[in-house]
Amino acid sequence: MFAVIKTGGKQYKVAEGDQIVVEKLAADAGADVTFDVLMLGDGDSVTLGAPVVDGASVVGEIAAQRKGDKKLIMKKRQRNTYRRKKGHRQLESVVTITSILTDGKKAPAKKAAAPKKEEAPKAEAKTEAPAAKKEAAPKKDAAPKAEAKADKPKTDERGRLAKAEGKADDLKKISGVGPAMEKKLNAAGIFHFWQVADLNKTQAQELDDEAGLGGRIERDEWVKQAKQLAKDA
Repeated sequence: MFAVIKTGGKQYKVAEGDQIVVEKLAADAGADVTFDVLMLGDGDSVTLGAPVVDGASVVGEIAAQRKGDKKLIMKKRQRNTYRRKKGHRQLESVVTITSILTDGKKAPAKKAAAPKKEEAPKAEAKTEAPAAKKEAAPKKDAAPKAEAKADKPKTDERGRLAKAEGKADDLKKISGVGPAMEKKLNAAGIFHFWQVADLNKTQAQELDDEAGLGGRIERDEWVKQAKQLAKDA
């Protein structure tokens, strides 16, 4: 059985087990994604959608989020010294097709991990109870860290804040950030070193694209710099 799906303005013919490369999807690696079906084929039988096939869907799993090969864009004007050369790498998602569903069927649930492995540590915990009581004292050292985490204001799913909590940090201390770049970060909801330090790859790439940073977050290691600056603050 095969199906024809549409994503990113392009159509793909897929079957179970196929791996396709599409324009970036808004999901993390390992997440499931569902596509509408434009056409279904099973042997000599073909079903066309109008525009999609009712009750049919294709389920895939995102294997990786990556950048495609670099493409060079060159511009030139005759009888003039005008020359421009730029590079571009398209954001891509690698998707593995796990199932083609028809007649409104749902994708099979992922198998849960066997709970037997968790039973062994419980049995050991009973025998080591006296030792655990003696080692309980150092937990006091962890209290400031827990309080520090609790003091952080809650950000949205992109790691942003609607406004600075207290005094905003001087983001210009990060190498590669000037006054204009700091204004862009503030406009995007980034005000503190700890926000930059807590960015994951997906959030960092989204911020890079939105603010037009040209890959500086990864290239200049902003996350690593921000972690050190947050400790020194």
